[in-house]
Amino acid sequence: MSLTTIVLLGAAGFLAGVMNAIAGGGTILTFPALIFAGIPPILANATSTVALLPGTIAGVAGYRRSLPAVWRWIKIYGPISTFGGLLGGILLTQTPAPLFERLVPFLVLFATVLFTMRNVFLRIFRLEAAVSSDAVSRSWLAGAIVFQFLVAIYGGYFGAGIGILMLATLGLLGFQDIHDMNALKGVLGFFINGIAAAYFVLTGLVEWPSAAVVAIGSVAGGYSGASFAQKITQQTVRRLIGAVGIGISMVLFYKQLRG
Repeated sequence: MSLTTIVLLGAAGFLAGVMNAIAGGGTILTFPALIFAGIPPILANATSTVALLPGTIAGVAGYRRSLPAVWRWIKIYGPISTFGGLLGGILLTQTPAPLFERLVPFLVLFATVLFTMRNVFLRIFRLEAAVSSDAVSRSWLAGAIVFQFLVAIYGGYFGAGIGILMLATLGLLGFQDIHDMNALKGVLGFFINGIAAAYFVLTGLVEWPSAAVVAIGSVAGGYSGASFAQKITQQTVRRLIGAVGIGISMVLFYKQLRG
């Protein structure tokens, strides 16, 4: 691995760690960085998932005091999130490489739109007046479970933006405490990414040297993110990341058209 590649992947991991600590969406940077480093898209996706897993664990630990309040929902959502994440990972390995390469720019653009329009999505799905998290009808709960299952499949397949989608799911159940929502989101995200990462490791889809560099950068970025968050507004962060994400997707579209 060249020094340029190490710097590229380390910087992408660091910035992804900062992003995940502040607002999520780190895959928007690490996945394209791995592709630009010359790693095939499917391998890059799997490597990115494994490399960012330590940050997910750290995020869960940060909300450990809120876990008892959402334990009921962990028991409901945990199994379907795990199964969906595994299904998504399997689906990724069964996707023909040329097809996935064509999907890559669209996936990055979709994740970027989700990230930058987070507040719009939450306003659409946070239906607090319609339902209370203490008394949810069976039909409403069934609908939210199905939605979460689909989110989990997408998470195992690609992953970027699942935090926003899960917040939308929790909004359907009437959650209003952001700490409880983030705690539950973190645990479910760990289930989804953890099972997918385990599957990728077992199937030999991880490029370990690159994963190590990204992981080290993301851990450092995660620690820095808390301090950085106090010096810049999340709106500014979202605009910057949105611009980067759109720029990356446009470059990927251009490379695809040239190819």
